[in-house]
Amino acid sequence: MHDLHKALADIGSIRQQLAAGTMFRGFGPTVIATTGVLAFVTAGAQSFWLDDPGREPLAFLAGWAVTAVVAAGLIGAEMVARTRRHHSGLADAMIVNAIAQFLPAGAAGAAIALVLLRFAPEALWMLPGLWQILVSLGLFAAVRSLPRTVALAAAWYFVTGIGVLMLSSQTQMLSPWAMGIPFAVGQLLLAAILHIAFGESDGES
Repeated sequence: MHDLHKALADIGSIRQQLAAGTMFRGFGPTVIATTGVLAFVTAGAQSFWLDDPGREPLAFLAGWAVTAVVAAGLIGAEMVARTRRHHSGLADAMIVNAIAQFLPAGAAGAAIALVLLRFAPEALWMLPGLWQILVSLGLFAAVRSLPRTVALAAAWYFVTGIGVLMLSSQTQMLSPWAMGIPFAVGQLLLAAILHIAFGESDGES
């Protein structure tokens, strides 16, 4: 029985190593681009409905939380389908690896938002820039299992995150467009990178 358990553990370890060394094809360009459009629409809606997001931080955060959940749901559903199609027996290990790469940045973003909302609401203007930097770190962490050109999208989010922090520090006001424009452009850029890297037929197959 001990030998059987050891053999199963060895097989699991081998599968994890294979998954770690295989390019992940679970992200589809069309859905990634759709999340960029969704970010732009959310920014437009908030700029229309919220006269001063700084005075309604819960509405601002709720809008982007809903957007993030919808985007994650769309990406996750397609990720599962594409991974099972492209990676077959390694699908589960590949999905776990992908989630593990992005989960720390996502958890950090949620935690920072809650801490600022509860203890330093006057500093909420920093959130758009901080979130973009965290997305950048998540993408840089995922470069080892994605096309290397994904680093361009990661660099975009890092530069825009720093830029948004610098610009927002002048007014210290929450701006929906400080989220919407960088994320719209960043997701469209990422979609283009995946489309080119995976090939036209593979991108939607």
